[in-house]
Amino acid sequence: MIHFGKWVVKHKVLILVIAVLLLIPSAFGYFHTRVNYDILNYLPDDIETMKGQEIMVDEFGTGAFSMCVVEGMSDKDISAMRKEMCKVEGVKDVLWYDSFMDLSVPIDLLPDSIKDVFVNKDADSTIMFVLYPNSISADETMEAIESLRKVMNKQCFLSGMSAVVTDTKNLSNKETPIYVLIAVILSTIVLALAMDSAIIPVFFLLSIGMAIVYNLGTNVIKGEISYVTQALAAVLQLGVTMDYSIFLWHSYEEKQQVYPGDKNRAMAHAISNTISSVVGSSITTVAGFIALCFMSFTLGMDLGVVMAKGVVFGVICCVTVLPSMVLIFDKAIEKTKHKVILPDLSRISKWVVNHFYIFIILFFILIGPAIYGYTHNTVYYDLAGTLPKSLESITANDKLEEQYHMGATHMVLLNKDTSSKDVVKMTKEMEQVDGVNAVLSLDSVIGTTIPKSMLPSDIVDVFESGDYKMMLIMSEYAVASDEVNAQCDTLKKIVKEYDETGMLIGEAPCTKDLIDITDEDFKMVSAVSIGVIFIIIAIVFKSITLPIILVSVIEFAIFINMGIPTYTKTTLPFIASIVIGTIQLGATVDYAILMTNKYKRARYHGAEKKEAVIEAMQGSVQSIVVSALSFFAATFGVGLYSNIDMISSLCTLMARGALISMVVVILLLPTMFMIFDKVIIHTSAGFRNKEKQIEQ
Repeated sequence: MIHFGKWVVKHKVLILVIAVLLLIPSAFGYFHTRVNYDILNYLPDDIETMKGQEIMVDEFGTGAFSMCVVEGMSDKDISAMRKEMCKVEGVKDVLWYDSFMDLSVPIDLLPDSIKDVFVNKDADSTIMFVLYPNSISADETMEAIESLRKVMNKQCFLSGMSAVVTDTKNLSNKETPIYVLIAVILSTIVLALAMDSAIIPVFFLLSIGMAIVYNLGTNVIKGEISYVTQALAAVLQLGVTMDYSIFLWHSYEEKQQVYPGDKNRAMAHAISNTISSVVGSSITTVAGFIALCFMSFTLGMDLGVVMAKGVVFGVICCVTVLPSMVLIFDKAIEKTKHKVILPDLSRISKWVVNHFYIFIILFFILIGPAIYGYTHNTVYYDLAGTLPKSLESITANDKLEEQYHMGATHMVLLNKDTSSKDVVKMTKEMEQVDGVNAVLSLDSVIGTTIPKSMLPSDIVDVFESGDYKMMLIMSEYAVASDEVNAQCDTLKKIVKEYDETGMLIGEAPCTKDLIDITDEDFKMVSAVSIGVIFIIIAIVFKSITLPIILVSVIEFAIFINMGIPTYTKTTLPFIASIVIGTIQLGATVDYAILMTNKYKRARYHGAEKKEAVIEAMQGSVQSIVVSALSFFAATFGVGLYSNIDMISSLCTLMARGALISMVVVILLLPTMFMIFDKVIIHTSAGFRNKEKQIEQ
């Protein structure tokens, strides 16, 4: 690796020029990468609910719908507004009373079951159904939502998943740049306290910033990324790759003592050392993110691929771009040198080692409550319910629930050959299911006596097209609630009795699938991440004992972190249970690897157990603290600021996890070394080979 280090030093100006030029295509790629704001879109394509969504688009030309609550408007004005809404690009149709009958016909002539769906006299409001030809989160649908809001009067409230997705997009686009700004400011503060140069944190952030731009720019190859990935990628990449820059800087300063007056040579050797250490460390981080790719819920793959790629770019920039900057701007760095403000924490090493029994006792005291909390935290799946109440879509959803007791809306797809008699009979059965407010279908509305030829063709096309009939079911239960999940099971059973190929689709059935799928994903991802990282550590250290100890220590930290919400009565977003453990394991096991390397090296060179552990702590505590504080700084501020609870919760958990892992590694890992020292030596290949050499 020394040859590579010398090459970088020799071509430092060229490397920096190329690095800057590469920002141009990267920026182009970033701005041409589509962002997906619909979490349900990441469900597997082969499940029934997702197949049903495709059928709705292909057969009915309807990919999404909204319900618009209209308050205090005359029938004449509503009718005029409806016609204007129909002209909006991206809107297929808008259905209201005048779609079925002339306004001269009193609305009271409608059957009560239908009238109650459309009208609330007490609230002086009515409902319109808006149909879109494209999918829920399609750009055309979101643009149509924005246009509809301009056409509608102030007393109109547009609800539905497409409206929620549109508001999520606007909120995320507004907040994401601020996330990066917060992360940069707080990271700069930490680095200013920990580094001995006022300007070196700027070069750290510039180098990592370039890696982030390259990473986000190359996402154009994927076509699109989720808004969760977009919001977290920069912040998370900054947090998990900062320690690579810190390691290079510390190594460079050490090599300057070895090669005084020859900074180029010192940097070449620092690059060589950094590659050897950082590559091994980064592999565990990459493995943690790759484990997410094993999820059936493909949001995991989206986040995993982007972040694994980000770590690789972070390593490359750390050993090429950062050294170039440091050497080119050497004079500025030297002029801004100062005493490190952060106190030297290595002095606690002897005390920790001398009192290691305290920490093993604490481990046994905490492990039970930690595991209990970890296995009993509660999660939510209704992402719309956690968005700010001030959003237009959330206000509309609340209006719908208050005035019409309407929560979820399901759709049923039936074979077109299903007789009108069976559909009417099915409708009556569904209306008896708990929580069902109304069931609408062409057959149930007109009955079996009125010919369909008497109805406008555009109305018939809403409910019947190609090989399918469609029914709408209005439920009073909220999406993701236990009640609506049970309701979906009952309704699906009824559908299958009349048509084995029939499908129950919509937001609530999709969310129920999400619950079932992610529950399995959680077990899969946890097992894969632990298994892969265990194997990597075993190969790196050539030991069977060390990976058990290291993974156990970080898993204990994860149990504490994920167990805390149980005791604070905090409900987490469903994705947190899956990704946080993997991210925390992959990103913070580096702390344990750093200390283990130093402990193993000291023991290998003849140090006694206690001496080796103290030496390992003294050589790693400062780096672990700075790295953990950098990760904390990059995520904590975003957690406090974000109004999107999924982003806020994930960042808060990652920030807390970094600090918990730091404390556990500093206090518990040395304890494990003290207790299992003999076992480690006898089960590690390096020590066994040395014993053979001594005997010979």
